[in-house]
Amino acid sequence: MKPVVKVVIAEPSLIIRKGLLSVLKKLSTLHIETAEVADIQQLTASLSWHRPDVLIINPGLVGAVSLSQIKKGSERGTPKCVVLQHSLVDASILKLYDEVISVYDSAEQIKEKFDRLIYADSEKAERQEPLTEREKEIIVGVVKGMTNKQIAEKLCLSAHTVITHRRNIAGKLQIHSPAGLTIYAIVNKFVDIDDVKDSIYNREE
Repeated sequence: MKPVVKVVIAEPSLIIRKGLLSVLKKLSTLHIETAEVADIQQLTASLSWHRPDVLIINPGLVGAVSLSQIKKGSERGTPKCVVLQHSLVDASILKLYDEVISVYDSAEQIKEKFDRLIYADSEKAERQEPLTEREKEIIVGVVKGMTNKQIAEKLCLSAHTVITHRRNIAGKLQIHSPAGLTIYAIVNKFVDIDDVKDSIYNREE
């Protein structure tokens, strides 16, 4: 069972969108669900509706709207932002993004960049403040699709305590999406991938 990653592609060119979409669908290490938008108005609605883990965007679409404003438009937490480069872009602008994909990149280069982008949170977290055993138990509950109330009942805690632990976990790991947390839990062997495949599909429905 591959980790599920939601991706929104914001690009005016239909040919470029479809080409990138075709490449993303062939990536072997991730199950990628994509949505396409052609202008900034569609993007605003898509961020709220699709709540992506990754936003791939033509920098020309940003215009007067800052990248930080676009990130805040997602109700799922801050998505990783990837600039889709097919012309010269100022280096200072590129630095604002988490990754750069060029229209001249090969399929293998795009795959490597996606793997690095998605798994970066897990690698970074290993170097940060360690999790407590209780926090690990709560992560397992979240990854398995349990609600705060269900986790609280299972661990004999109050729902408020569970919420506090989840805030601490997000602060330590800097992981704010279900997909990122699931990948982290699998990579660090908190759960077996077979144990969470059903909850992943249920969460996406």
